[in-house]
Amino acid sequence: MPADRIITNARVLTMNPAQPRAEAVAMSGGQILAVGTRAEVEALAGPLTEVMDAHGRTVLPGFVESHLHLGLGGAELSHLHVTGLRGHDALAQAFRSFAQKNPERTLLMAQGADYAMLDHPVTRHDLDAMVPDRPIAMTAHDHHTVWANTAALRSAGILGGLQTPHGHEVVMGADGLATGELREFEAFAPIIALGGETRLNLGIATGAEPSPWPDAAERAIDKAKIHDGLRHCAAHGITSMVNMDGNRYTLELLREIQAEGNLLARVKVPFHLKPHMDLSELDRAEAMTRDFNDEWLQSGFVKMFMDGVVDSRTAFMLNDYPDMPGHRSEPLFTPARFCEVATEIDRRGLQIAVHAIGDAAVRTTIDGYEAAQMANGKRDSRHRIEHIELIDRADIARLGRLGIIASLQPPHPPGALDFPLMPTLERIGTARWPDAYLWKTLAMAGAPVAFASDWPVTDVSVLRGLQAALTRTPFDGCGDERLTLMESLYAYTAGGAWAAHRDHVTGQLIPGMAADIVMLDVDLETTPPAEFGKCAVMLTICGGTVTYRHNA
Repeated sequence: MPADRIITNARVLTMNPAQPRAEAVAMSGGQILAVGTRAEVEALAGPLTEVMDAHGRTVLPGFVESHLHLGLGGAELSHLHVTGLRGHDALAQAFRSFAQKNPERTLLMAQGADYAMLDHPVTRHDLDAMVPDRPIAMTAHDHHTVWANTAALRSAGILGGLQTPHGHEVVMGADGLATGELREFEAFAPIIALGGETRLNLGIATGAEPSPWPDAAERAIDKAKIHDGLRHCAAHGITSMVNMDGNRYTLELLREIQAEGNLLARVKVPFHLKPHMDLSELDRAEAMTRDFNDEWLQSGFVKMFMDGVVDSRTAFMLNDYPDMPGHRSEPLFTPARFCEVATEIDRRGLQIAVHAIGDAAVRTTIDGYEAAQMANGKRDSRHRIEHIELIDRADIARLGRLGIIASLQPPHPPGALDFPLMPTLERIGTARWPDAYLWKTLAMAGAPVAFASDWPVTDVSVLRGLQAALTRTPFDGCGDERLTLMESLYAYTAGGAWAAHRDHVTGQLIPGMAADIVMLDVDLETTPPAEFGKCAVMLTICGGTVTYRHNA
């Protein structure tokens, strides 16, 4: 059988331990046809075969983005981006310029704000001084806090406060009005609504479905934003992704995109279980799993939040925050309730993914997974913990023993990529720095590792993520927690595929598996890691179809 396409003269890293390296790859019918030497593979060329000379560049399995928010990322591509800006004047100039260029927008939303970008905690008055007459807001880089000006708070109807579920807060001032700081998703949902992006945020904010169901015109608006996200990811070599928010509406939009021939990657979407939900809601998760289950579009797992984030002190800690004695935050699920929930989800044969950043949140999640295993018996569950930014040493070995996946984000440690060192490190406290962001330690303890960006929390670029992974500097008094280049590449490919129960489809370049391939513009192994972020993806192929071609 002649090949449809051949990539030859390449430095092929297959991620297949039985054949780790090759010179060429042949594809046919959306699958890998052959992997081997140039002579072996080029012999499969026919008169219609496209033969591509890689000129010694690195060729890999398509990248697996193990934790992102596709709809949010696609929507935010058109927002104002303020990452790295410091001080009132720089931020004000950016907002005013954005306002002038976008006179029709009902909300001027900025992304990438950090908690220390001003020399004091941000309030609505700071933003009022920048743009007083139009609603403006900015989202923290971690996406767990929004700051809004008075006009936005008034337009959203929350200037006088808002009743929110446990763990979500409209911060109130001494004057009885909102300060402008909105913590967690249901507190800032009314602000998001001003910008017309409520439907895409439901999967992470409430886990509910749109009501009434959106009409064709509304779906077209939302699909366009998702498609923008898919194109953006394809340009970074991503062929598979795990969307860490979602509902049936998200899946239906993706199914329509698939039917239109525009699904540029394999996507998994969870059912998002909120603390207030009854366990009977898991019937919805089972229905989503049953109704969406092909090699391109799947559900099959339940996402939950156990806590918030370190910078806003909403991460659940075993010890007091050093800069706020007596405060440890609280879990969104009580330990007893989470054990009950995890056991029921596991009983139904579904995978679980839990956002847990603080060490107490991580322990509570591990305890729940252990309770589920004791109640239901050991199975190939591949339950996951997302982030694990802090972990007690006593809990490290439990991940490997229980087979819990460590879903980690190389761009997240402060100082590794775009996030500043402060206030994160002062919130964690010097004594606990050695227990933070323990990638190598967790891997050595036997925890399967999957790497991701958490886009749009950080840049979705896998190459920038690899740079962060390979160049991260240990905090003072801490060990080197970097994985090697090959271990990191594995976590972005085969490790991610395994974590998503897709290792039988993608993640390795093996005959019979999907033709999901990325070609870089360099030989990565001879390129200094500090330069990875400057490198480019030349070609992305998903299921044998070219989804991105550099300068095409």
